[in-house]
Amino acid sequence: MAKTIQAIRGMNDCLPSQSPLWQKLESTIKNVVSAYGYSEVRMPIVEATHLFSRAIGEVTDVVEKEMYTFDDRNGDSLTLRPEGTAGCVRAGIENGLLYNQEHRLWYIGPMFRHERPQKGRYRQFHQFGVEVFGLNGPDVDAELIMMTARMWRELGIAEHVRLELNSIGSPQARANYRQALVDFLMQHESVLDEDSKRRMQTNPLRVLDTKNADIQAILVDAPQLGDYLDDESKQHFARLCELLDAAGIEYQVNHRLVRGLDYYNRTVFEWITDSLGAQGTVCGGGRYDGLVEQLGGKATPAVGFAMGLERLVLMLENLNQDDVRPAVDVYMVTAGEGAMAVGMKLAERLREQVPGLRVMSHFGGGSFKKQFKRADKVGASVALVLGEDEVANGTVALKDLKGGEQQTLNQDEIAASLKALI
Repeated sequence: MAKTIQAIRGMNDCLPSQSPLWQKLESTIKNVVSAYGYSEVRMPIVEATHLFSRAIGEVTDVVEKEMYTFDDRNGDSLTLRPEGTAGCVRAGIENGLLYNQEHRLWYIGPMFRHERPQKGRYRQFHQFGVEVFGLNGPDVDAELIMMTARMWRELGIAEHVRLELNSIGSPQARANYRQALVDFLMQHESVLDEDSKRRMQTNPLRVLDTKNADIQAILVDAPQLGDYLDDESKQHFARLCELLDAAGIEYQVNHRLVRGLDYYNRTVFEWITDSLGAQGTVCGGGRYDGLVEQLGGKATPAVGFAMGLERLVLMLENLNQDDVRPAVDVYMVTAGEGAMAVGMKLAERLREQVPGLRVMSHFGGGSFKKQFKRADKVGASVALVLGEDEVANGTVALKDLKGGEQQTLNQDEIAASLKALI
């Protein structure tokens, strides 16, 4: 017997029993961004490798360790996208969408990083992202945070997430702080772990992200990034906080919050939950005003966020927020000569008369008992029963599978009855 082929480690199937929750999550967040007037953009999964090395930074964990990179048949180095912002910027530059223009965009799809798989964190994972180009004020930063807060309310998880906020200032302010931080870390080099020592040389601000409790204790006395901010960044951040206060958005200023990628400046934020153990960040974003120019376009202010959908699905499951609509509303039960053809025709008519109605016809024969058992298994709310008598009389039996009674109706009356029931 041939050996069975399994999915690649860290790349998982989404089974029919799981897809309704995914669909609920995706439709909810799409509806929210549409309510703010944002438009969808779709980018390729594969991009030129140097797009990510230039955008993310050569000395980041993503570029050094995690990217799926390969040479194609022409010898070009290509990479499965590890995140969405760089590709969105590339698409904007290439298609002339950015310079002296304003665009508010969103995207959704798979990303790829070769890291250790764990619950809620996979090598193929899915992100929903929003990017805004051409606006440089704190007002749009506030809108993105308000938008994500609305998503949590719509999903029923607002009480289980909290917002952390910071400003990392201008590149020059960050460079000044970087040197002060390195000087401080050098004084404690003997107690730093290997990862922090490496980051101290390549990307010192990432040391602030450490999960090592001993190093976190040392960082209590580290220089504060806020003390090195330029005046414009301070004013930007103060106005952002005023707007969030006016909107009733609660937040905590976290001076160690820096985000993991090199291209951020000024505003950075994360939504964090305690419902997922160590993997607590469910959404992160901020401003990246220099990235468009860094990738070859004209200088353009930009801000955005991304959220990992696997973590949100896991969170919804953990909080028992998985009360999703089943895949089938109506199950067509038929028996007797001619009933199948009549039933299929009636199902087609109902799909036209009741937009959005999900009707499944039973195929393969079997007793009424078997067919009703199948209707229960697929979660149908209603069964429509056609036997020889119903076909002859132009009627259909409607049975409420959620505890209601059965009634016989003229086939022309069924659509109105279903609208009332479902």
